[in-house]
Amino acid sequence: MNTVPTPSPAAGAVPARAHRPGLRTLLAMVRAEAKMVSRDLAGLIVPFGLPLLILLTSASAAGQEEIVAGRTALDLFVLPLVIVMVVTMMGVLNMPSFLAYYRRAGILRRLAVTPASPMMVLLAQAIVSLLQSAVGIALAAAVAALAYGANPPIDLGAALVALALTTAAMYAVGMIVAAISPTPNSSVAIGLVAFLVLGASGGMFGGRDALPGPVAEIGSHLPFGAGVDALSAAWAGQPLPAGSLFSLAAATLVGAVVAALFFRWE
Repeated sequence: MNTVPTPSPAAGAVPARAHRPGLRTLLAMVRAEAKMVSRDLAGLIVPFGLPLLILLTSASAAGQEEIVAGRTALDLFVLPLVIVMVVTMMGVLNMPSFLAYYRRAGILRRLAVTPASPMMVLLAQAIVSLLQSAVGIALAAAVAALAYGANPPIDLGAALVALALTTAAMYAVGMIVAAISPTPNSSVAIGLVAFLVLGASGGMFGGRDALPGPVAEIGSHLPFGAGVDALSAAWAGQPLPAGSLFSLAAATLVGAVVAALFFRWE
């Protein structure tokens, strides 16, 4: 039986390598995610509108009450609360619903057999969500400063550290929501419950002083309350509370571990 010889590679030829997605692919996914997010009007309006509503209804009185170092109640309490609200709504409500939809539609499963790993979708969604958070925070800060004379934090570096830790903790909670939610609707429901529990125990509806002692104590160690306390300290120029930093770091670690154990691509 005649056989056809296999042609040998030319001398000096470099074997072809499988293409691996890089920065260009990630940027393309970020653009695609941004288009998806821009079509969700509720997801755009509510995370920006609700914190602004809280700001507008509280700023007039709070902006006239000086507390410490020239900083008013608006600076020390209202603005930190609004900033944490924006981050919580993006991380705990918006992002998990998109990931649950992608899993339900089989997008993550199909990507798992392509060079474009599903992890790139998670990264692209996280980038877009973080950009939304940045826009929401900038909008709230601009309105507070221009309309009510709000002041910047005395310790800007500490404020950025507190914001980064709060963001990491909230997105870790959001990954838990995405991991345990079988459908997009259940993701919205679970995320809403988590948002209300975190917010209520963290002083979103009138301050923790009005809460029962044990509830207020628990709320100060959950990500919402810990984030507000850390940002308030930075605005006053005081050292960041060690308890708040520990609580935010612990929430981030626990969220990452739980999400890694329970998250499924399909």
